[in-house]
Amino acid sequence: MRSIPLCLLLALLLLPVSAFADTLPRIVVSPDGKDFRQEGTDKSFYLWGVNYDHDNDGHLLEDYWHNDWKVIEEDFAEIKSLGANVVRVHLQVAKFMDSPTETNQANLKKLADLIALADRNQLYLDITGLGCYHKQDVPEWYDAMNEADRWQVQANFWQAIAKVGNGHSAVFCYDLMNEPVLGGGKNPKEWLVGEPLGGNYFVQRITNDVAGREGHEIAAAWVKKLTGAIRAEDKKTLMTVGVIPWATVWPTAKPLFYSDQVGGPLDFVCVHFYPQADKVDQAITALKVYDVGKPLVIEEFFPLKCSLEEAETFLKEARPITDGVISFYWGKTRKEYEAEGTMQAAIVEKWLETFERLAPKNK
Repeated sequence: MRSIPLCLLLALLLLPVSAFADTLPRIVVSPDGKDFRQEGTDKSFYLWGVNYDHDNDGHLLEDYWHNDWKVIEEDFAEIKSLGANVVRVHLQVAKFMDSPTETNQANLKKLADLIALADRNQLYLDITGLGCYHKQDVPEWYDAMNEADRWQVQANFWQAIAKVGNGHSAVFCYDLMNEPVLGGGKNPKEWLVGEPLGGNYFVQRITNDVAGREGHEIAAAWVKKLTGAIRAEDKKTLMTVGVIPWATVWPTAKPLFYSDQVGGPLDFVCVHFYPQADKVDQAITALKVYDVGKPLVIEEFFPLKCSLEEAETFLKEARPITDGVISFYWGKTRKEYEAEGTMQAAIVEKWLETFERLAPKNK
């Protein structure tokens, strides 16, 4: 057997982890457009995962991935042990755009490392972008922009992210933005909408000047702009946008971003559901509004407003019309929650036990 030359061995050892080829099959939409498959197979694949949006102290991923990478490695191993196959991460504009045109190379490299880490753990990544969750971190130059200039920064962001993700099958999808809206809020000129939840602003406008246009016209132009930027670098990875299911508030509401006028470039539907106590049936009825002939993923789910039993009932009733569920993981194991001894910790620990028990078998 030939030995590997020492110079080649050293070169391989010095390569960043992101330089190695992915081992996961790419996730694709089935030929009939109704569910997901691992590329090369003819069996449906059900996504089951977590939002890894912040740690137990509220720090966002980019706040600690340079100095505490070991924590992320441990968390991904724990996520995998819970039966998950996908992790949703949330990237902030301010961490990746140093100016309207200049990208942050250090954070782009960490994203590449994260993709490699996901692959090693046999986990897919749902990469959600354009976050402005910490209002104090939003650059003044970005906040002061008009719609056209802001959209261009968003396109620059996505082109840079897609260039890193291109060719990596561990990247399941790009989610354009978390919960974009056209209106609402007290001040229509502010880009961030509503009161912060846990100190974070999760809802964001895509325009602050309707200028006489119809809602579907604005949404279609925005989706086209950003998906075009992604496709300039990455021709294959799936694209979506995570939306608030307004049908839970107004039963007659229709999907905007997944309407015929807007949703063409989007490969599947993502909605965020937190069923209310004693209203599981209403939540299921609202969920069916978003069953529009494309794969349907509940991209956020947690028993925030209902009991654990009702949460389980909802998931079981939702299973026939959905193609994935993504809950939450905040950097603590079940044992750590159990040791904490508080009521809140007990609820999360019990939910993680339920989540693990309900994990689908994609075999």
